[in-house]
Formats: sequence, C-alpha cells, structure tokens
Amino acid sequence: MLSEPLDQEELPEDEASEEPHPDNATPRMSLFDHLEEFRSRLIKVFIGLVITTACSFFMAPWIFDLMKSRAEGTQLIRTGVAEMVGTYMKVSLMSGVALAMPLAVYQLVMFISPGLRAQEKRFLYFMMPVVFLSFLLGAAFAFFILLPPGLNFLIHFGEEIATPLIRIGDYVSVVSTLTFWLGLSFETPIVIFVLTRIGLITPAQLTRHRRLAFVGAFVLGAVITPTLDPFNQTLVAVPLMLLYEIGILLSKIAFRQRNQGNNSIAISPVKR
Repeated sequence: MLSEPLDQEELPEDEASEEPHPDNATPRMSLFDHLEEFRSRLIKVFIGLVITTACSFFMAPWIFDLMKSRAEGTQLIRTGVAEMVGTYMKVSLMSGVALAMPLAVYQLVMFISPGLRAQEKRFLYFMMPVVFLSFLLGAAFAFFILLPPGLNFLIHFGEEIATPLIRIGDYVSVVSTLTFWLGLSFETPIVIFVLTRIGLITPAQLTRHRRLAFVGAFVLGAVITPTLDPFNQTLVAVPLMLLYEIGILLSKIAFRQRNQGNNSIAISPVKR
C-alpha cells in the first residue's frame, strides 16, 4: 500500500514553519530590472531633494540667524557681488540634503529588502529611525559643543595683529561642513552594528585595524575642517575615535546576538 504524501501538519515543525527565501517566493529579477528599479528610486530621492532644498531656501534667513548664533558678536561681511546668492544656495542645498536623508535611507532599504529574509527586513526597518537620530545627534554635537570653542579660537587667534573680517561665505562653509559631516560620522557605530549583525565584519577585525582607523580619523579631521591647524583637526578626530570604540562595543553585542541566533537554530530539536 502506497503511503500518502505528508500533509503540512505532518512535516517537522521547523520545516513547516520555515519561511521560504525571497528568491523562492518571487521570480528572480534580471540585471536590467534591478537597474530600472534603482533608477526609479534614485529619481524619487532626487525629487525629494528638490522639494526639501526649495523649502530650505525660504527658511534660509532663520537658518542664517541660527548659524550666526555660534559666534555672537562677530560681524560678517561679503566681498563679492554674487557671494550672498551662492551662500544662500549652499545653505539651502545642505539643509535640503539633511532633510531628505530619511527618504534616501528608506529608498535604499526598500531597494535591498527583496533579497533579505523576514527577520533581516524587520531589523533594517527598526534601524532606519536609529540612523536618522544618530545623524541628528552628531549634528547637534557639532553645532552646540564643537563649533563654539572652535570658532572662538579661529576668529580671535592673532586678533592683536590683524582685525578679523569674516566673510559670510567662509563662515557658512565652516559651520555647514562641520555640522553635516559630523552628523554623518555619528552614524559610524550604527553602520558597524548592522554590518556585524549581517555577518560582513567581526569585532576581531575591527580591533585588529584600530590603529589604521585612528590614523583615518585624523585624515578625516583634516578633510572635514577647512583649516590646517591641529586644534580643529583634533576636535574632529577625537570624537571619531570615540565613535569607532563605541562601534567595536556594539559590534561585540551584534556578534553575540548573531551567534546565539545561529546556535538556537542548530540545536533546536526536530518535532515529529
């Protein structure tokens, strides 16, 4: 007598409840389809950037007052006919990029999500607001903690020799550059945590390359700061090194969680 095929209820529980990989659930996309989807999402990000930049342009006077508050008592000047127009556009674009960042992160996650399992998708969805909050925390650190002493040093250094006349373009460049790039830098621990969680890096690798990371922090400090003085480079490099150390701690947590998850799958008994 031939045995009938096993029903879904008669299958082992882990096999019956196991979620199929997205490749088995949906047809594979060709390279052209991936490129077309990437182009579509890139267009959406660009449209969002245009909208946020336009909104920032009308908010520019308020943004300028906020920037000037970091160096109170300093008289800003302009030396070019079109300098203020260019400065307006730069402030609007930088603010627009910051406001459009949640949309960019969302489109990136949605682009890679079809190749992920359900648990990995939930993890990425959870990390999306964390990434944005990390950017805000870094921007706030630069604006409220780093900029006041840094600008005070730069503006008043050597004023007994020469009277400081600060151009509005230079001032905005220093403030916006430091705020924006330190905001991005504060996302480093989150990026390290995610890369460890999905198995691309390990805490041992991060520890082994610590010296190289510290050298890179000073290189980035030299790139981010518009001046070559070691004072401002150190103000930027030290937080970057601390962020790297925080990233190592988060990487150890993510590595432990990943191993525990793998072990629970490996040792779970098969119910018959």
